[in-house]
Amino acid sequence: MDAIGQGAQGAGTPRVRGTQSFVYTLSWMWARPWLTALEVLWRWVFGIPALVVLWFEWEGIVRATPVDWGALQRVSMFDPMGSAAALAKALDVLLPAVMRVALWLGPLMVLVWVVMSSVGRAAVMRRVDGNLRVRLGTLMVLQLLRVAALLACFALWFRGMEGAAEWMVTSPMAAGGEPNLVGYFAMAVVGTLGFFMAWAVVSWALSVAPLLSMLRGLGVVGSLRAAFRVGELKSKLVEINLVMGIVKIALIVLAMVFSATPLPFESVTTAEFLRVWWAFVTVLYFVASDFFHVARQVAYLELWKTFEGDGSFPQV
Repeated sequence: MDAIGQGAQGAGTPRVRGTQSFVYTLSWMWARPWLTALEVLWRWVFGIPALVVLWFEWEGIVRATPVDWGALQRVSMFDPMGSAAALAKALDVLLPAVMRVALWLGPLMVLVWVVMSSVGRAAVMRRVDGNLRVRLGTLMVLQLLRVAALLACFALWFRGMEGAAEWMVTSPMAAGGEPNLVGYFAMAVVGTLGFFMAWAVVSWALSVAPLLSMLRGLGVVGSLRAAFRVGELKSKLVEINLVMGIVKIALIVLAMVFSATPLPFESVTTAEFLRVWWAFVTVLYFVASDFFHVARQVAYLELWKTFEGDGSFPQV
């Protein structure tokens, strides 16, 4: 077995639960906010220009397509069928123009994200442990594999949502019946949560492989092989990844709750205040998400050191 796996299963290996390690990692991270700031910096160096480009392209699509935006603004939850018809009509007009842009802009943004995320994550982890060895080419290939797997998961989720819509909405309407909107939304919520948690359970190896590359100076194949040969450490890595999935869901729910808090006071709030408030909540969500992304990588690193007999937490 790989030397890493042997270290993880050594006779003197301390028995540490993944969540116990993760709780300590969170407190360790909280005392070093500049690690989160560095993560936020590299992500926003990519994200802000990407948003500007997307907005510019969207404005061009809107100017070039004859869409009744007034009808879309009148979309109401109290008229689901009329709203669905208005949205479908708008999508029929917008989709060809959106796809033309997506065909060249999507792959370009993925490639830029792969480069930026590899460089940014390497910079953060080098600040955590200066002994890590950075092989940017390997990190980029591993990140590209992870992005490809995530996109495949999104494609499966979308196909599942299409199947649910056909079963609960389209087929009953074609037969002259009423659409089962409650059933559709129930399936959408349960299916989305299921895919979310399944990704958290199965994607741990793709998250660990770049760290192993930096820890052991491994190539792409060696890093992936080592990630799947971790012995009893696998359960702890899955545990941390699963906790991260639950935390991400909790953050999304909290962001939705905070976004809705001004709505009971809509008679005294202004549209400008709502825009500022929603922007603030969005930024807060992204910062919290970045904090936990770094915490997961540091928790993985701490587990390796513990299971290989080092026992010391990386000093900064």
